[in-house]
Amino acid sequence: MLLSEEEFSCSNCHCYCLLKIESCTVAPAHPEPGTFFLIQYPVVGVTGVVMLYRLLSIVQRQRTSPGWQTWSSARSSTSAAEAQSIALPAQAQVVICGGGIMGTSVAYHLSKMGWQDIVLLEQGRLAAGSTRFCAGILSTARHSSIEQKMADYSNKLYHQLEQETGIQTGYLRTGSISLAQTQDRLISLKRINSRLNVVGIPSEIISPKKVAELHPLLNVHDLVGAMHVPEDAVVSSADVALALASAASQNGVQIYDRTSVLHVLTKKGRVTGVDTDKGQIECQYFVNCAGQWAYELGLSSEEPVSIPLHACEHFYLLTRPCDAPLQSSTPTVVDADGRIYIRNWQGGVLSGGFEKNPKPIFTEGKNQLEIQNLREDWDHFEPLLSSLLRRMPGLESVEILKLVNCPETFTADMKCIMGESPVVQGYFVLAGMNSAGLSLGGGAGKLLAEWMVYGYPSENVWELDLQRFGALQGSRTFLRHRVMEVMPLIYDLKVPRWDFQTGRQLRTSPLYDRLDAQGARWMEKHGFERPKYFVPPNKDLLALEQSKTFYKPDWFDIVESEVKCCKEAVCVIDMSSFTKFEITSTGDQALESLQYLFSNDLDVPVGHIVHTGMLNEYGGHENDCSIARLTKRSFFMISPTDQQVHCWAWLHKYLPKDSNLLLEDVTWKYTALNLIGPRAVDVLSELSYAPMTPDHFPTLFCKEMSVGYANGIRVMSMTHTGEPGFMLYIPIEYALHVYNEVMSVGQKYGIRNAGYYALRSLRIEKFFAFWGQDLNTLTTPLECGGESRVKLEKGIDFIGRDALLQQKQTGVYKRLVMFILDDHDTDLDLWPWWGEPIYRNGKYAGKTTSSAYSYTLERHVCLGYVHNFSEDSGEEQVVTADFINRGEYEIDIAGHRFQAKAKLYPVTSFFTHKRRKDDVELSDFHGK
Repeated sequence: MLLSEEEFSCSNCHCYCLLKIESCTVAPAHPEPGTFFLIQYPVVGVTGVVMLYRLLSIVQRQRTSPGWQTWSSARSSTSAAEAQSIALPAQAQVVICGGGIMGTSVAYHLSKMGWQDIVLLEQGRLAAGSTRFCAGILSTARHSSIEQKMADYSNKLYHQLEQETGIQTGYLRTGSISLAQTQDRLISLKRINSRLNVVGIPSEIISPKKVAELHPLLNVHDLVGAMHVPEDAVVSSADVALALASAASQNGVQIYDRTSVLHVLTKKGRVTGVDTDKGQIECQYFVNCAGQWAYELGLSSEEPVSIPLHACEHFYLLTRPCDAPLQSSTPTVVDADGRIYIRNWQGGVLSGGFEKNPKPIFTEGKNQLEIQNLREDWDHFEPLLSSLLRRMPGLESVEILKLVNCPETFTADMKCIMGESPVVQGYFVLAGMNSAGLSLGGGAGKLLAEWMVYGYPSENVWELDLQRFGALQGSRTFLRHRVMEVMPLIYDLKVPRWDFQTGRQLRTSPLYDRLDAQGARWMEKHGFERPKYFVPPNKDLLALEQSKTFYKPDWFDIVESEVKCCKEAVCVIDMSSFTKFEITSTGDQALESLQYLFSNDLDVPVGHIVHTGMLNEYGGHENDCSIARLTKRSFFMISPTDQQVHCWAWLHKYLPKDSNLLLEDVTWKYTALNLIGPRAVDVLSELSYAPMTPDHFPTLFCKEMSVGYANGIRVMSMTHTGEPGFMLYIPIEYALHVYNEVMSVGQKYGIRNAGYYALRSLRIEKFFAFWGQDLNTLTTPLECGGESRVKLEKGIDFIGRDALLQQKQTGVYKRLVMFILDDHDTDLDLWPWWGEPIYRNGKYAGKTTSSAYSYTLERHVCLGYVHNFSEDSGEEQVVTADFINRGEYEIDIAGHRFQAKAKLYPVTSFFTHKRRKDDVELSDFHGK
């Protein structure tokens, strides 16, 4: 008999199938909730195929809450007229769009935090979107620290959810095994393993023999090792979503399915309500958890919100039970080198992967109420099937039930999207999970709920923040091409400093072609091309680009020569990507407003430059920038490249709405050249016919002057590295002329081009912290040695002042420290990059935030935060300078610990002349 999905849906228990039912020969009229049954399923090219469908239902007793009754009555509606007559509430505090695991997780956590006036809307049925197609693998083994924490929280949440709600979620702690076919893959796993261990997630590196013991059906002959995480699990994602919805409804959340959000209503840049196919709801907050439709929904708002994500087809197969059926406790397997994952499924296997040639879908914005199983494509799946059969040869004789093809959503940088829109206050987003929705859903929902309730999440989520993207990433063509690269990258080897290859040359300096012709190798940040280093003519470019490694890189000697030139002569670095704003006013409004927004005193003489933080109410860094006072009523602000959207949104939010106060983004108006080195003063003196010595041009001074034939060049005596030199902010039409003149005159002084890798080495050895790496919204100036950049004693109010005064009285609980590796062999040992665990006296004390090789010290230098964890309770205690100085430190690089010297202040000029490292006395330091 033919049975459509609508016909199969049960109006009594509201159950439905995990996958679309096209035809069946056996189906009970009304199966018991949570049971299994067999359906004959004809598949083109596959004979004798049988499909097992899990019936998802909510137990009868959960229908007692008002919120659940509302949802239940809505679901039992059988006609369009009855559905249309359902009355939505006229207003709510929060409206959530999306009834998958993201939307229900947000609703669950908001209700747990005390918010109850919440409405959740789903255009189809709860958990009937991509959530129900999820493979059900919960993995905490992730490269990103914040994603590790989110997955760990999800694991713990799902583990207790059945007890909390009474709804079976299928949670089973099976453990996981991540396989390594190469030494580089094993190194990557060792790095993850060391990070898992220090946050309390049990894991270990195991041998191929141990892999065979844990999973006897695996072929291990080509393995060099693996990582075992025993507390990873499998779970039914749809059941988890329904359990979260049930718990939320018990706490007062009202849930309405078959209700579509048409667009979000806004007024003066704030959410005011939503317009649905069943009427309008006034609200203060809107949460877009619409999955693959989040992009279209964002653009449909009265004030469009760009959410850069795109769907691709994702394939996995299901088999009948093996000859010796797999036990339910069989570990899940990730064979990233083979591009596949494997889990037990009813005694057989469920196996999918991330192929090298993914298939984007719905580029034109095609919509449907509920996601259907897409067309099978066995030819496309064949490489993954071959990998599966190589890994589990015993499956050759096992019958395949079904090849599932479902859409999965991916983002422009392989990380999920959460946070508040930069253009509409009260508009929050949680979407784009890159096939990790189940693993991240619980933790992501919690963090977003904290963000909404408390103003900030409890963790640093900048790498996931919607505001990390600009409008350029919203291009549909860009997204289509980028996700074709992103999807394979999920299982590609994550070596340090890799760059996306698609969507490049979107934003370039006027000097791009000129620098490219001179050997520039490029990296991209916020869509802007930036030079990494410059390859000499005699180097093999192809070999240099392909030799990606965890060890000493091939660009080592190139960057060394650039650093040497910065130290001894003069180098030019194109830093045009930096974010640049101008704030002007007709009166004192600009100064008064900026004094409140920034922690340092900006009431300085015209021409002076101030380094300052832009803090939140907790004292954390929303931005770290330099501000030059151009006139009494005009300021020029320079911020990190990826701050363009976030900083603009912050300033726009807090600056008074005054027609006499003007905020302008002038990033595109100026090309920025960084002249670094002792001979920079000679180059500029010759080009400007003006004295540039410290007596005439002191440090942190800004002056508008002529360079060559060009007028109006803003010259600043700073380099962002601690080295002598100047930043030149050049009107874009003069960029090529000024660059040519600088390079021509500089020839006699040994000038050369340099890139950001040299800049990184110089700034880290000088203990210069950068926002987004060493500084974030949870780090205060007092925790990173920035006391001198705070006007606490001047009686001037600013955002974060109260928090800093309190912190000054109670002490700090972490401190940014500079580490110099002692027993590390640069040529033979693995390099530190970032995120390595820091040990103090053998106990975990923090992790590194950035690192670089210092060509001056001839050693690796790492920056990182040290905490003081109580040995008894594990709680954080105050960190003092004495605590730092009394410790013995080690840096863990992929499981190997290297001794390190810890310093609170940078190295003195004693080291400006290179010496053999055996002759260096590391105790010769001084205060800032």
